[in-house]
Amino acid sequence: MHELLAALVFTLAPLTALAQGSQAAHEMARAIGQGVNFGNIFDAPQEGAWGLRLTDDYFERVGDGTPIRSVRLPVRWSNHASTDSAARIDPAFITRITGVVDRLLARGVVVILNLHHYRQLDGDPLDPGETRVDDAVVEQRFLSIWRQVAQHFAQRSPRLLFEVYNEPHGRLTARWNDLLREALGVIRASNPTRLVVIGPTHWNAATALPELQLPPDPHLILTVHHYEPFEFTHQGAEWVEPRKPTGLDCCDATQRAHMARMLDLAVQDQVRRGYPFFVGEWGAYSKAPPAARQRYTRTMRELMKERGLPWLYWEFAAGFGFYDPERRQWREPLYRALFGPDTAQPR
Repeated sequence: MHELLAALVFTLAPLTALAQGSQAAHEMARAIGQGVNFGNIFDAPQEGAWGLRLTDDYFERVGDGTPIRSVRLPVRWSNHASTDSAARIDPAFITRITGVVDRLLARGVVVILNLHHYRQLDGDPLDPGETRVDDAVVEQRFLSIWRQVAQHFAQRSPRLLFEVYNEPHGRLTARWNDLLREALGVIRASNPTRLVVIGPTHWNAATALPELQLPPDPHLILTVHHYEPFEFTHQGAEWVEPRKPTGLDCCDATQRAHMARMLDLAVQDQVRRGYPFFVGEWGAYSKAPPAARQRYTRTMRELMKERGLPWLYWEFAAGFGFYDPERRQWREPLYRALFGPDTAQPR
C-alpha cells in the first residue's frame, strides 16, 4: 500500500509541477536522498560552545564514495551580526561558513544552508552566550541577514539550497506566513531560481502543514521534522522539561502507527500541493537503550523509504550522532542502522 502511495506521489509530481513545484525542485528533493545535519556546531552561540568544531575528517565522511548524499548546515547567523537592524554579518564568520559550504559542494553533496536558533524571533529565552538585541529590530535583522547571505552565495552551485528558518514556533507562529513571504522576496532579489526550503510552524511539525500558506513560487521544497514518539526519542534529554524518563523501548505497533501517521501527513500534503518534501530532522537521543535506538532508526528508515521521502538525520557527532569525533570513527551499531540493510530489526 505504501509503495503504491509513494509511486502515486512521483507520478503526480510532473503533472503538478507546472502550477506548483518545478521539475528541478522534485529532482533536487530526490537528490537529497539520505543525509545528515552538521548540528551543534554553527548553530551554537559560537563554534565550539556546545563541544564540537568542524574538522577535516567531517568532510571526508560525506559525499563522494559514501552513502551520505546531503548535508544540512544549521547556522546561528543572528549571533554573528551587528545588533542593529542592518545586522551586518561578521566578515570572519561568513568566510568560515563559505569555506565549509564550498568544501561540501566539492564533495558532491546537496547542501542545505539555513538560519537556525534566532531565539528572540520565536520569543524564547536566550541561550548562554547569545546576544540580546532591541525587540523592535528582531524581524528586520532576520530579513537583513537573508539579504546578505543570499547575495553572498548567489553564484554558488544549484546544489546549494537555502532554508528560510529552522522550526518556527512561539510568537513567530502567528507571523510565519507573512515573514516567510518577505524573506523569500529578499532571497529572490539575488537568487531568482535557487531552490528554497520552507517548513511549517510548531517546530516544523507535519500536523501544522494545513496552516502553512506558500507564496506562488515553483522553486520551493517543503520540509518537516519528525521526533515521534517524543517520549522515546527525547528520553533523558537534559534540555527537555520535565525530563523524560529513560528505559523506554521501541517500536511496538502503536508507536509504529504513530510514526507512520506523521509521515503520511507530509505525503498527503505533497500530493495536495504538488511540492516535494523531505524530512529535515529525525533521530533518537543517546540516552535511549541502544538496541531500541537502533530498532527505532531502522524502523524510521523503512517508513520513509516506503513513502519515497528523502531524509537528513539529526545529527553527526553529538548526542544523537553516529560519529565519534574523539576516536574519529563511526559509532558502528547506529551507523549500520542508518546506512546498512534497511529492514527493521524484529522486536
